[in-house]
Amino acid sequence: MSRYRGARLRVIRRLGELPGLTRKSAKRAYPPGQHGQARRKRSEYAIRLEEKQKLRFNYGLSEKQMLRYVRRARRATGSTGLVLLQLLEMRLDNTVFRLGMAPTIPAARQLVNHGHIMVNGRAVNIPSYSCRPGDVIAVRDREKSREMVKANLQSPGLAHLPSHLEFEKEKLTGKVNGLVEREWVALQINELLVVEYYSRQA
Repeated sequence: MSRYRGARLRVIRRLGELPGLTRKSAKRAYPPGQHGQARRKRSEYAIRLEEKQKLRFNYGLSEKQMLRYVRRARRATGSTGLVLLQLLEMRLDNTVFRLGMAPTIPAARQLVNHGHIMVNGRAVNIPSYSCRPGDVIAVRDREKSREMVKANLQSPGLAHLPSHLEFEKEKLTGKVNGLVEREWVALQINELLVVEYYSRQA
């Protein structure tokens, strides 16, 4: 399945708050559709699927990409769930979003795709680029690029900058100081259920 490009509020009504997908909040508290208000008992599989979908939609991944990240997390040492979250949080599009340069992850992805972002002095247009500790993320020295980011900084997507990042507003430059800690992941999710969901596939 490819990346979702449909109605975002519909997804939020079904899965709950997704800070990376949109800044809007749903007016109705129940899921969309004819049976949205009916109370149904969800199976264990449905709960695991929902947690997986939260992760996919929040970070804007295709199913194929998601499976690839789960396999990478399994090969790494440490808790698979935590490593998975760290891999997703260290993507360039998400890092640009967390620095406040874009209001949402899709907007950050567009900034990167259009060549407005530089990593360690080189233009990078790959949103899935994995940032590493020590990487310096800056806005390209073009008037259009700087104006766009300055406008976005007036109302960033999330209020607080995570502890593993630092940002100089005057220079429009950020730095990755380490890996993200679990408490700084903005998405409310049980990552162990995601790992369980993929246990038969990955």
